[in-house]
Amino acid sequence: MNHTTQLPDHRTEGVRKGGAAAAPPPDGSGTRRRPASTQWAAWGFLAPVTLYLALFYAYPLYRNLDLSLRNYTVRSFVQGDAPFTGLDNYRKILDDPTFAPALLHTVVFTAVCLIFQYAIGLALAVFFHQNFRLSATLRALFLVPWLLPLIVSASTWSWMLNSDSGIVNALLSGLGFDPVNWLTSPSWSLTSVIIANIWIGVPFNLVVLYSGLQSIPTSLYEAAAIDGANAWQRFWRITFPLLRPVSAITLLLGLIYTLKVFDIIWIMTKGGPADSSTTFATWSYQLGFGNLLPAFGPGAAVGNLLVVAALVFGLVYVRAQRKQALS
Repeated sequence: MNHTTQLPDHRTEGVRKGGAAAAPPPDGSGTRRRPASTQWAAWGFLAPVTLYLALFYAYPLYRNLDLSLRNYTVRSFVQGDAPFTGLDNYRKILDDPTFAPALLHTVVFTAVCLIFQYAIGLALAVFFHQNFRLSATLRALFLVPWLLPLIVSASTWSWMLNSDSGIVNALLSGLGFDPVNWLTSPSWSLTSVIIANIWIGVPFNLVVLYSGLQSIPTSLYEAAAIDGANAWQRFWRITFPLLRPVSAITLLLGLIYTLKVFDIIWIMTKGGPADSSTTFATWSYQLGFGNLLPAFGPGAAVGNLLVVAALVFGLVYVRAQRKQALS
């Protein structure tokens, strides 16, 4: 007779007593938690970036917004007791006769610079993409305007466009044309600063667009050439569509940079003559620091308009990129 005792099977005990096996405890003790040291390390890496953004981005934006909503004077700026005025500073700049010309100059300056910087940069990028013998050397030379300090570039253009001793007027005189008052004529001052800013911005477009061209497979061009496509068809059907994402970020960065251009205009024309080259950037500086009685509130309000414009275009870009990714 077999007296062996059969031990109970704990795996089936729950089924015999009620049916389904017991679920894991609801407190999540069955899941693997990240070690506390790893979490502290992550926060340690995030802390410097967060501190930097808070000190150099969030706080200045807050201060600028606070300036635009209060009636600051020199005394109240130091003591910090400026009265709250709401949107009065924004009403003042909208009613100011300088607002409409400054808005027009800002739009024209930004649009013309963007178009020519992108077009010239794209043409040079396609040209240097041929990889001829002196391609690398010439690309390095084209980077010089981008590497020079802006004060040096603006001062150089001021000398070149000088009405009396500038090399540009000397060249025009040699060709039989009358000299042009580039910096002192209301008809030419905005054109002068646009030319200088285009010259400074072309190298950035060249570098970014040339990098985008490097990522396009050469097999596509070879297949198009076999099919009989000429150079223009290869550019329009292959290069330009595949370069669209790089072009979008190039134009966005160029837009944000051009909106806030101040030093070039201020060094060359100071926004004049007769406000003929005044943009929102130079007008904001003039209001806040260019007078004996500075208007801190209206100057900050003009600066906030530039921030809002850059933010709107940035959101448009993000939405377009998201829509393109979903499609």
